[in-house]
Amino acid sequence: MAIKQKMKNIVWEYCGLTVGALIMALALVFFLIPAKIAPGGVSGIAIVLHTLFQFPVGVVMLVFNIPLYLIGLKLLGKTFGVRTLYAFIFVSVFTDFIGDILKVPVATTDPLLASIFGGIVLGIGLGIVFRFKGTTAGSDIVGQIINKYTNISVGMGILAVDFFVISFAGIAFHDVNLALYGFISLYFSSKVLDLILDGFDYARSFHIISEKQDEIIDLITKDMNRGGTEIKGVGFYTRQARNVLYTVVTRKEVATLRQEILKIDPRAFVIISNVHEVIGEGFRKRI
Repeated sequence: MAIKQKMKNIVWEYCGLTVGALIMALALVFFLIPAKIAPGGVSGIAIVLHTLFQFPVGVVMLVFNIPLYLIGLKLLGKTFGVRTLYAFIFVSVFTDFIGDILKVPVATTDPLLASIFGGIVLGIGLGIVFRFKGTTAGSDIVGQIINKYTNISVGMGILAVDFFVISFAGIAFHDVNLALYGFISLYFSSKVLDLILDGFDYARSFHIISEKQDEIIDLITKDMNRGGTEIKGVGFYTRQARNVLYTVVTRKEVATLRQEILKIDPRAFVIISNVHEVIGEGFRKRI
């Protein structure tokens, strides 16, 4: 039974990787390639070479990604695994199949719209690939290699690579506007990627300090059907023992809990914080 479930999980993950790769390819074909916008990384280099020499974008991405992947395996170990290989191969295959064989029409001829929506769709695809334990090689590998041999963080290394690629595109095309559009696309793709990985703040946590703890506990457990924890604490100035109540509720329940706490104890000290993810009873799971 455990083996069957494991196989189901693997199939589900590779289906997710395939969908993410397809969405990334659509972003390139519909928006970024026709507008000559390089969003950074290997795909940005491929777009530059495609525009200048008519090389197929997918083939160029493979030509760059395969050696980068092998270098990453040698220098970083099996950090990336088969999922990364699968993801970047399918992004390349989908890109050339949709663009060169199916020859689908472009979504827009406006470079600003192409940079914005291309970045958004690309970020969605990247986020799905990352959620299913893959990467798309390219600047991800370069960033980790830079981090291994310098004091530069992985994020800063990736940002430096993307900055170089986008700037190179502007120089190659003799058009600073295309470089600026590339930075816009990179911004939107990174924001959407963060959103896919972290999600909306769908829950809130409450830290509550009150003289009427028993009544607030009854409110949370009986009226709202939520759990919580009493955390032992000591006041800074009084040095007296004082418990802190901690609970997590959905966004819809925030206003109710806040109002009811203040009805019970107008002098209560309440801290409300964003929660990106909750794993446990009473909260929905993310992908």
